Amino acid sequence: MAGGNERSMKALKEVWRRAENSLCADCGKPDPDWASSTLGVFICLSCSGIHRNIPSISKVKSLKMDHWDDAQVQFLAKHGNAVTKATYEAHIPIYYYQPTYNDCQVLREQWIRAKYERREFTEPGKQLPYCDGVKEGILWKRGRDSGQFLPRKFLLSEREGCLKYFTKQDAKEPKINVKIDVINATFQPVKIGNPNGLQITYLKDNKTRNIFVYHESGKEVVDWFNAIRSVQFHYLKVAFPIASDNEIKNRLTRNFLKEGYMEKTGPKQREAFKKRWFTLDHRRLMYFKDPLDAFAKGEVFVGSRENGYSVQKGLPSGTQGNFSWHYGLTIVTPDREYLFTCETETDQLDWIAAFTSVINQAMTPQEYASKCLDAASFPS
Repeated sequence: MAGGNERSMKALKEVWRRAENSLCADCGKPDPDWASSTLGVFICLSCSGIHRNIPSISKVKSLKMDHWDDAQVQFLAKHGNAVTKATYEAHIPIYYYQPTYNDCQVLREQWIRAKYERREFTEPGKQLPYCDGVKEGILWKRGRDSGQFLPRKFLLSEREGCLKYFTKQDAKEPKINVKIDVINATFQPVKIGNPNGLQITYLKDNKTRNIFVYHESGKEVVDWFNAIRSVQFHYLKVAFPIASDNEIKNRLTRNFLKEGYMEKTGPKQREAFKKRWFTLDHRRLMYFKDPLDAFAKGEVFVGSRENGYSVQKGLPSGTQGNFSWHYGLTIVTPDREYLFTCETETDQLDWIAAFTSVINQAMTPQEYASKCLDAASFPS
């Protein structure tokens, strides 16, 4: 019996050590130490918890702590991540967002359920709820002034190339009508205070407008997210006919590079520093009095190093404004310097790394065109 266990463990470790099984099959996290004995995939602890919630599809066991019999090990050896992915990920639409271990729970759960429970990607040309080119339904939207979440009708149309929402079910005219190419969508469960919280942003008069929504159903809100990506993809395919699918995919919805609180001072650098919520959306740095504000108090364009932009640790000597946080950083632009302080050294270094990643990238022609956001857009 002991010899059988040793043989099974040795065979299990050999399968586990295969290169294809070195990353979680669902989120890509390195060194997965769980596996599904019914699907044949190697997964991380976090994804194993999602699998455990669909027991009719997946039975999960620890590769370190649980016993695996010969038949189960042979099943893993026959399948593994590569073979299983070839079945369950055979026909993923290019615009579909495939989450990583850095993404929120609702995205990862619906990705796993879409693959194994609903089998959305096993057949070519399968009709999916986010690929029709039109989506209509109710989302709970946060009121700009009241802060209350109320049900609102939303309509997404590929034919019209826009997203609309209506304050009443029977309203004929929308409250907003936004072109699809200026929309971004990113999941914000912590900020919104709901596990299915989605932040939709769009440009209005060259300023960013935020809409915060959620739906009780995780599947429904992720379907909305992928429907936006689908409509954007097909819109951009027409707008940029010579661009490759991957180039267009990279222009769809994006996560913010960094968000969080910093203190800032005004352009004279003698005003008291004030605590504000900052969002770095690639080259657009915005600040808000409250994380759930509809409009930014100010925005500034963050260009590239070759155009005179840089980030420096600390504040200029002789800075006069009063500040309560002592981990400073300075953004240098051709027009002026922007001074910020962070609460901790970790925050300071994270912000510097985020700014550096943007500044080190060469600017595109489109980014040169948007450089009209300057110091005047970032008041005190």
